[in-house]
Amino acid sequence: MEHRLIDWDSEGIAHWADVAPSNGAVLAVVLRGFVDAGHAGQQAADHILGLSEPTRIGTFDIDALLDYRSRRPEMTFSVNEWTDYDEPSLALDMVHDANGTPFLMLSGFEPDLQWERFALAAKEVVDRFGIGLTVGANGLPMAVPHTRDLTATVHGTDQSLLPDVPTVFGTVNVPASAQALMSYRFGQWGLPAVTVAVHVPHYLAQTVYPQAAQRALTGIEDLTGLDLDVAGLDEEAESVGAEIDRQTRASDEVRAVVEQLEEQYDAFTEAREDATIDGPLPSADEIGAEFERFLRQQRSD
Repeated sequence: MEHRLIDWDSEGIAHWADVAPSNGAVLAVVLRGFVDAGHAGQQAADHILGLSEPTRIGTFDIDALLDYRSRRPEMTFSVNEWTDYDEPSLALDMVHDANGTPFLMLSGFEPDLQWERFALAAKEVVDRFGIGLTVGANGLPMAVPHTRDLTATVHGTDQSLLPDVPTVFGTVNVPASAQALMSYRFGQWGLPAVTVAVHVPHYLAQTVYPQAAQRALTGIEDLTGLDLDVAGLDEEAESVGAEIDRQTRASDEVRAVVEQLEEQYDAFTEAREDATIDGPLPSADEIGAEFERFLRQQRSD
């Protein structure tokens, strides 16, 4: 008998069948994995899961998908015994938006292994539960200042689903991820899938940045019509923003870097609006060189 990647929950499936939208449901896929600057996707996933009491639909066999040596979960040792284990998981849940509209959410650890089987399992979810649109979200480190409105690259398998806005990317080669491969296969299989990749200031890439999660959630709302209570993150975003501003004011060097990013960003935006250039934003390597120089200087001091 073939080993399956998903252990289905019959009660959860029956519950979904009772409330599932008749005109095509939404599947949100937000995984903890390769790139998520500002923890944009992870925060968005936690926020969505907190909007209602999730109902488990299926659980993936994480032992078949995770390379524990490359991503070691944390354990707690207290005095003379192990007392806790941050157990990794990858699961499909039924959740509800702020208006009570049900949809499905696949969240947890991005697979390290068996990417093709994972993509096929995701396709099984779409086929089995009548999914009309799969949406994802993550954060990309970009050479942009935190003092400007966050932008995003929205990409997907069907150009008609994407907003009519200029892209900052040309053609680039990047390391693959399981979620990116899933989206690629969905395109080959004719399944609609869209991802909102938020442009996060590269100097905040390792920071928990609620503004990035809000931008991701807003993008998903625009694509799906769901109400994800983006304002629910306002207080946390204001707190983090105030701390970033405080640290920026406290350092002449950091403030100079931010001002340089502002000048570059504003010049690019103005040129795009005037339709005088067609190129992408300067890369993080190009604009971030001064910031890296500053960090090296700080370490030497």
